[in-house]
Amino acid sequence: MGVDFRGAFGSRDLLLLTLDALRYDVATAALAEGRTPNLARLLPAGWELRHSPGSFTLPAHEAFFAGFFPTPPGPGPHPRPIALRFPGSRTIARDTLVLDGPCLVRAYAAAGYHTICIGGTGFFDPASPLGAALPGRFLEAHWSRAMGVTGRHASALQFALSAARLGALPPTSRALLFVNAAATHPPTRPFLRAARAESVATQAAALADLDRHLPVLLDALRARGGAVGIVCADHGTCFGEDGYVGHRVAHPLVWTVPYAEVEVAP
Repeated sequence: MGVDFRGAFGSRDLLLLTLDALRYDVATAALAEGRTPNLARLLPAGWELRHSPGSFTLPAHEAFFAGFFPTPPGPGPHPRPIALRFPGSRTIARDTLVLDGPCLVRAYAAAGYHTICIGGTGFFDPASPLGAALPGRFLEAHWSRAMGVTGRHASALQFALSAARLGALPPTSRALLFVNAAATHPPTRPFLRAARAESVATQAAALADLDRHLPVLLDALRARGGAVGIVCADHGTCFGEDGYVGHRVAHPLVWTVPYAEVEVAP
């Protein structure tokens, strides 16, 4: 494993950043074209192709919070970077950070981490019991319509709030920061002038906008001594390929996602 999650546990912050609905082909093309320079610096080896455990936001994040992040293609078992202890697991390896608890969020909290959720999609909107379920696991959780999928300035607002909440913590404390980045989830038409339909081009424009604001978050993590983390999509989405539009379907463009284990140096 490239990132030492075991060695960082208890001494460095943890970042979990999900780029909601971002397709692997969109992410890799944007990186190759130089449209995401901040992600390029964060991901020196580029994006890794992986398969998501869910076809839409809710099941994917339920799996992530249980320690089941996107897996490499091909036969397994594939060792996991972070896992919850349970009988019979075949994907816990020597380097896996193994924790006890009902979910990673609460396991980190039990270890003294201050857990923060910066929500994006409706599954993090506490206005309904369903929307309150995932963010309810965190010690503090934030969501607003402006930070949601229809918010043109969602990335700027989400990363600014992330930085503010990290900055409010004592420097000696440790944090688990989870951000469900909403910008790349449809509708992405507002990010491309005159666009009339959702497309690869509109999602790429949304990703470029997210990348422009990413340094606000990274600088806040560096100011606290750096962090380790996972940056990935929870699922992809279809723009009419094979007659499919959207996600929550078993299509390669939905289950194939970009993934990276990252280290934010101080």
